[in-house]
Amino acid sequence: MTKPHTTTTRPSLEIIKENNNTLRLKVKGSLNAYTTAVIWNDSLSEFKKTNPKELILDGAGIDYCDASGIAFITDLRIKQDEAGGAYKVEGLSDEINKLYKLFDPKDFEKPEEIESKVSENKIEAAGRLGYAAWEELKINIVFTGRVTVALFQALLRPDKIRWRDVFVTSEKFGANALFIIALVNFLVGLVIAFQSAVPMKQYGAQIFVADLLVIAYFKELGPLMTAFVVNGRSGSAFAAELGTMKVNEELDALDTMGLDPVPFLVVPKVIASVAMLPLLTVFGNLFGLIGGLVVMFSLGFTFSTYINQLTIAATYGMLLAGLFKTLFFAVIIAGVGCLAGMRAAKGPSAVGDAATKAVVVGIVLMILVDGLFGVIYYILGI
Repeated sequence: MTKPHTTTTRPSLEIIKENNNTLRLKVKGSLNAYTTAVIWNDSLSEFKKTNPKELILDGAGIDYCDASGIAFITDLRIKQDEAGGAYKVEGLSDEINKLYKLFDPKDFEKPEEIESKVSENKIEAAGRLGYAAWEELKINIVFTGRVTVALFQALLRPDKIRWRDVFVTSEKFGANALFIIALVNFLVGLVIAFQSAVPMKQYGAQIFVADLLVIAYFKELGPLMTAFVVNGRSGSAFAAELGTMKVNEELDALDTMGLDPVPFLVVPKVIASVAMLPLLTVFGNLFGLIGGLVVMFSLGFTFSTYINQLTIAATYGMLLAGLFKTLFFAVIIAGVGCLAGMRAAKGPSAVGDAATKAVVVGIVLMILVDGLFGVIYYILGI
């Protein structure tokens, strides 16, 4: 490659049609990253318009050429080879010609798409799916173990807990979610009470709507509806926060400084979730029953009648059984959200994908855990 000039000579392009089948492109001046584009587009436009059987690039007038110029010369050759025509390069200086020969056009060819004629065996597909599920399970088991160890260490050394983050997360997780929790549970309680009152009217048993509502809310609907809303609201926020840190390489910076992200970032969120979700569930139960009260008023029942029926149907064991499940739901919300964020990939859509995965996986796991508790409570007679 020739030595660069102190002043860049703007390249020029002369197009010569020697006959109906030959196109000669005479290039003069300097070809570098700043000037090559001037003639590149014009050359390609003329090439597409002419579609010659033979293309000759005359580079005798090129006084300087870097990798950008070589890319231009090579691109013309690739285009002519794809068209099935002949291509010649003439007049290059020795130094530019040596540089040109370093680039093999085959390295720039698009790989041929090979269509697989053999369909994947069903057993092989099942094996791949099972292996992927096992790898995912191992990652979750390892993360659960790390969080458990970090929580025990935090309980032994409370002064090491980042309490400021715990309080800030508790405010976002709990206090800021109170309105949406109250609204959703109120509407769900109202709808369930109304829908159940219609068939019960046929048997004159509308008073038992209160029994149905309190049992359903204390044992199932209150914990689940509250957990679902919080998971969509806070679980996705945890995933987005840690996913952004992963994309910005802040988690890598913590590792470089010798700080484990689990006790530093995850533990405060788990503590805040475990502390707030049972309280939110209590408020959710309350507003669900208030929704049922509105329906009972519309049916002609008094406030005292409704409260007396609730008192007869509800028990402390029923309430505590539902609240106990929320402790596990809280760990799932915080743990799944944080893990999805910490495993976020690179790219503009990584944070959104992590938040979506956190919500979906969290809901599925909570339903599975709720089903497991249902079986256990049935065996214990709760």
